[in-house]
Amino acid sequence: MIRPVQQDAALLADIAAAEPEALHIWWLGQSGFLVKWRKQFLLLDPYLSDSLTRKYAATDKPHTRMTGRVIAPEKLDFVSVATSSHNHTDHLDAETLQALWRANPGLRLVLPEANIPFARERLGVASERLVGVNDGSSATAGGFTFHGVPAAHNALDRDPQGRCLYMGFVVQAGPWAIYHSGDTLPYEGMVDLLRPFSIDLALLPINGNIPERRVAGNLDGGEAATLAHQIGARLVVPCHYDMFDFNTASPDIFVAACERLDQPHRVLRAGERLTLRNDE
Repeated sequence: MIRPVQQDAALLADIAAAEPEALHIWWLGQSGFLVKWRKQFLLLDPYLSDSLTRKYAATDKPHTRMTGRVIAPEKLDFVSVATSSHNHTDHLDAETLQALWRANPGLRLVLPEANIPFARERLGVASERLVGVNDGSSATAGGFTFHGVPAAHNALDRDPQGRCLYMGFVVQAGPWAIYHSGDTLPYEGMVDLLRPFSIDLALLPINGNIPERRVAGNLDGGEAATLAHQIGARLVVPCHYDMFDFNTASPDIFVAACERLDQPHRVLRAGERLTLRNDE
């Protein structure tokens, strides 16, 4: 099993030591990230349990964990807001989120508006803890502003009211714009939607779209690099790999594509911090 570069107490010490005037991001595994801006903390699509490994243990699609858990969710007792880009368990995990709510009673969850009834039932929380966003709409929570962007997983699916079931978010943290795509494939008009945000950091999946896995697909490494380049991202970080052994990919193709495109990039290890400063 891959050992995170920082876990538990070491990770918490690094979070506490991160200077307040910069933007800090830690990769927590899969599509999960912790964002620190000044004294505010945001969790993007956290999956910090073994719920899927247990759920599929006796099936023909085992979710064998590849990377050790970075931290128990209850230890993150300083978080004011989290996101869920869609209803799949690695992006809306009841074990993770319920533990986070016990540790952070004021925590709010930003998610697609269409998914609020499902999330309310899965998580057992009141509606006032859930902040719905649709494509083209925005919401502010926990000191961050969230702009909804459609995601194609694998299609641009909507509910009967026309609301997106899969979404990404452009998150504004002070002067910074972070694009967390959620699970998505490229689609027509995607670049035109994203370029006006002047993205500083793009967090994009690279595990690809392989029907034989029997799960919905994502960008592969080359597509993630190309999308980052097309939207003018200042920096791109890959995610959604090295969690489950049946649904992963090497970041090597992503790195090679970024180098070919002259796209600034950074590959993080689980538990590792990325820091962005205005003077860089």
